[in-house]
Amino acid sequence: MKLVVISGRSGSGKSTALQALEDIGFYCIDNLPALLLPDLVQQMSSEPSHPDRIAVSIDARNLLSNLTQFPKILEQLRQQRWAEYEVIFLDSAEATLIKRYSSTRRKHPLSNECNNLQQSIKSESKLLEPIASLADIRIDTTRLSIYELRDTVKLRVAQRKEQALSVQFESFGFKHGVPLDVDIVYDVRVLPNPHWIPELRQYTGLEQPVQQFLLQQAEVSEMITDIQVFLERWLPRFADNNRSYITIGIGCTGGQHRSVFICETLASYFAQHMDNVHVRHRELS
Repeated sequence: MKLVVISGRSGSGKSTALQALEDIGFYCIDNLPALLLPDLVQQMSSEPSHPDRIAVSIDARNLLSNLTQFPKILEQLRQQRWAEYEVIFLDSAEATLIKRYSSTRRKHPLSNECNNLQQSIKSESKLLEPIASLADIRIDTTRLSIYELRDTVKLRVAQRKEQALSVQFESFGFKHGVPLDVDIVYDVRVLPNPHWIPELRQYTGLEQPVQQFLLQQAEVSEMITDIQVFLERWLPRFADNNRSYITIGIGCTGGQHRSVFICETLASYFAQHMDNVHVRHRELS
């Protein structure tokens, strides 16, 4: 049996993620009290026709005592070996969460006469830290549409081959901020920038004119080789440490040329040796 726990701050997309898993056959439960997780898995396991895949959402509406005990609950599941479990934590930039609540005019679950919306969002981060700290995968939904979030969840959770490390290379532009969900960040702004060549500016790192230009730069090849050597040595260590997912961010200034090309090159290389390699270009999506 596979158990997926989805958590995150209110407005980050938990309902969308849960619906995405339900669409592909998961038995889904929203807002489950965390202390009931072991009982749920035990009861499901005892049923002759129990579902093979379960997804539950746990959020700040839980009792504080439930949230603080979450690490112990996961350890209990691990010891009893009723299910393989994964924890997904969704989050967005604070300004984005405020904007989403303002547009929907919904009431934040923690807001009251003492806490306004911004204070509630900050408090929620502290409440959910016991879950966030144990997340196998973090997804930054700040710049994702609901359709992109659904696709991301399906791709990285449902289609991951069991017991294999899932690696995602994500390009981004530093001028738009570093993604919240990256585990390792490489800054490639030191490399020659096609943006300053007028005839190349209109293209991206996915297109041949930019690719040809970057392939001719010795520094680009050196950077790619150095990253490959590092990852070839350390990705197996992450896998041995029971990591299921890892996101590697490649950032340039605008996220259009250098980072895109290097992400594509690295993903193509590692896809020859690994089963679960994905690419996302944040500024191009």
